[in-house]
Amino acid sequence: MNDVQFAWQEEFNIGVSSIDREHRQLLRIINKLFALRKEEKDNQWACQEAIKFFKTHAIRHFADEEEYMESIGYEGLEQHKRVHKGFRENTLPALEQELKRTEYSPDAVDHFLGVCAGWLIGHTLTEDVAIAGEGISKWKNLLPEEEVAAIKKLIIQLVFDMFRLESQLVSDVYSGEKFGRGIYYRLVYGTGQHEKTQEILLVFEEKLLINTVGKIMGIKTNKLDSMLVNASRYTAKQFAGRIMESLPSTKSYELKKEHLLSYEQFRKVFETEKPHISLLFNTGGAGYFSYCVIAPHLLQDGIGTPLENENTLDEVKKYLEKREEQEIQNQKPKILVVDDSITVRHGMKQLLDADYEVALAESGVAAIRTVTLNRPDLILLDYEMPICDGSQVLEMLRAEKEFADIPVIFLTGRRDRESMIKVMPLKPSGYLLKHSKPADIKKSIDAFFEKKKA
Repeated sequence: MNDVQFAWQEEFNIGVSSIDREHRQLLRIINKLFALRKEEKDNQWACQEAIKFFKTHAIRHFADEEEYMESIGYEGLEQHKRVHKGFRENTLPALEQELKRTEYSPDAVDHFLGVCAGWLIGHTLTEDVAIAGEGISKWKNLLPEEEVAAIKKLIIQLVFDMFRLESQLVSDVYSGEKFGRGIYYRLVYGTGQHEKTQEILLVFEEKLLINTVGKIMGIKTNKLDSMLVNASRYTAKQFAGRIMESLPSTKSYELKKEHLLSYEQFRKVFETEKPHISLLFNTGGAGYFSYCVIAPHLLQDGIGTPLENENTLDEVKKYLEKREEQEIQNQKPKILVVDDSITVRHGMKQLLDADYEVALAESGVAAIRTVTLNRPDLILLDYEMPICDGSQVLEMLRAEKEFADIPVIFLTGRRDRESMIKVMPLKPSGYLLKHSKPADIKKSIDAFFEKKKA
């Protein structure tokens, strides 16, 4: 099996030679590390030194990039520096702790490299292109850094005070990805009828609520019920209220509205708006949670009925019934469609949505992240993606024991013998031609699952 390699494409250069050169160099270092971790599995010292080199090089690159942005008077400099700082002070230390805790196990090294490669590619193609005027930074509306830092500290302390759980910041630019089954809760605060409002979105992994609120209540079931949802609501209100009261800028705000959201409603926020704060935390084995602050006008349509004293019982009951319906839907086979074309992705979703639970990923890196958070029963994988193509994604999946048995069918515009021979050792489950009739594609996928049942 060939080593995993991330291929940098010229078309993704941002147009600033010094920055483009450094991006390519960082990716080359990651590729060398991927090769090293296979050649020197037992050489912990070699891994330590190589990772230290990558970290040093990345941090120096951040400084050089910031110096360039300052020299051209880049408007988004301060926000860009905060994204760099988050990676430097949160993501890298968390990964290094995992490496030390596991004594540089192959899985931990792979995790380190995967996160670093994913962050570098994603950051380059979204934030860095904005430097050259080719895009808009997703995080330009972030709250002042000192306020975000205060909120992080408050959250970590509150989680410990309330549940005796140690929490760790995973990301301070969380983009709304699904992490297991969750409860999505919206709180709207304001200072008066016609004054400013602020929305808080809290997401709790279901098992976290069971392990915390459920445990306190003595609930032994592993399933959410009306009592646990209501108890979690009030706990979440206390949690958010404590944060609001502790910050000078929101101390006088009062709770105006609350909603329980579906994942689709929650996700709509990240597709249409830019958050002011978007934090993701892990509590070890207990579960994930996120805290997001969003602009006040979000989800005005289709958000559902606000929870009031008079309707709470009925609305929570309806919410749980919808979750039950969703759970039935979730029993449908899960398909992950990976393609860099939005037309192909949404076309496949429209074709398959009635009979399958369909998730979408626009790149190989996004696919790995999605598989980690929500394992599919089948992956439809574009063969000819930029940066990390289909064969490289499949190789990464086959290299991980947890994902090695996930069936993968290639989506391709061609079916030449050379391409098929190249990936045969990785044992794909088949090929689908993109230009085939939709009915024929659907028929092939249905037949695949029928064969699995037999």
